[in-house]
Amino acid sequence: MFREMRRKDREVDKTEVIEILKNGEYGVLATLSENGYPVTVPLSYVYIDNYIYFHSATDGEKLDNIQRNSNVSFCVVSDTEVLPGEFSTRFKSVVAYGQASLVTGEIKEKVLYKIIEKYSKDFLEQGKLYIEKAKDRTKVVGIEIVKVTGKARR
Repeated sequence: MFREMRRKDREVDKTEVIEILKNGEYGVLATLSENGYPVTVPLSYVYIDNYIYFHSATDGEKLDNIQRNSNVSFCVVSDTEVLPGEFSTRFKSVVAYGQASLVTGEIKEKVLYKIIEKYSKDFLEQGKLYIEKAKDRTKVVGIEIVKVTGKARR
């Protein structure tokens, strides 16, 4: 169903894949639009137990695309360094494939708090208040990972 990675010499193990997913600053979500073209959107996210979660407004193109076709991919790139004299770049990356769906209830609130922990760790109390005020105007999407690959040039 999925192609094997061509550059096996750059493949990273599952432990490093999880590290990249946990520590990445942002990722790029790819969905398929109604006109058949891919749509990519950079997002803040959290990784928890084989799921990638992100928050969203209550409507919009990415949610419409996910409702129509829940198969998505998500890419995270970190630790980049351009190597001009080598005509290359040092990097770590992960590409995850999975099914996206809305999450609600306790899981939604847990994810929103985890997003606050990741991106605003010095403002946890304010973050809890913010979540309480904004949660009804926010959707949370979870991507259950079915295939993931990691790659690095060191």
